[in-house]
Amino acid sequence: MIRYALPLLAVSALAAPAMAAEVQLQASGPVVELSVSESVKARPDIATIGAGVSTRAPTAVAAMQQNAKAMDAVIAKIKALGIAKEDVQTTGINLNAQYDYDRNTQKQVFRGYQASNNVSVMLRKVEKVGEVLDALVAAGATDINGPSFSIDDDTAAKAQARKAAMDHARSQAMEYAQMAGYSNIRLLEVSESIGRTGPVPMMRMAADSAGAAPPTPVEPGLVDTGVTVSVKYEMTR
Repeated sequence: MIRYALPLLAVSALAAPAMAAEVQLQASGPVVELSVSESVKARPDIATIGAGVSTRAPTAVAAMQQNAKAMDAVIAKIKALGIAKEDVQTTGINLNAQYDYDRNTQKQVFRGYQASNNVSVMLRKVEKVGEVLDALVAAGATDINGPSFSIDDDTAAKAQARKAAMDHARSQAMEYAQMAGYSNIRLLEVSESIGRTGPVPMMRMAADSAGAAPPTPVEPGLVDTGVTVSVKYEMTR
């Protein structure tokens, strides 16, 4: 959260500049507090997907070894697609014992171990998401999630949302002041929180067919970049 405090009165000690102090006085009139949220829709230019491999084997060592070999192929494909190293991050490596429930004996029966390794991949060409997903599956990926879309630099969009929020907040505060018999308002304090939301796309894997299959369809849509502004205004005559 970013907070800006606007002092109503600052007094400096002229006789002792080294001891200068800032004094903030309380509002003398009624205060109205508002929280306003505004967002701006924009086209995303970044997509993030999750890809990984899950393997099963009778022993933990075998499960991890098989998983490492399969995951090496997936990572090699990621590099071959021209994705920068800094845009790939391991998000989880897991090894778990697997059991089945035997209804006859009413006991858990050990079946082996499952190992999994997953990475997060940032794609800077959102139009390539479907092709990349298909390529990773072809390389051996068994676990796919996402994509999630975002904006690399949303500074301009946030500034637009911020201005809209402040204009809205001032307009509302003036309405309250006039309804209470006051003619103007004075800004005392502003705080801001930033949020980013967007659609949750449904991903459908293309069905196998004879000949060249079309890439997995992915629609990036629009994402929201927004701010929530909390303000305090003093009602003035």
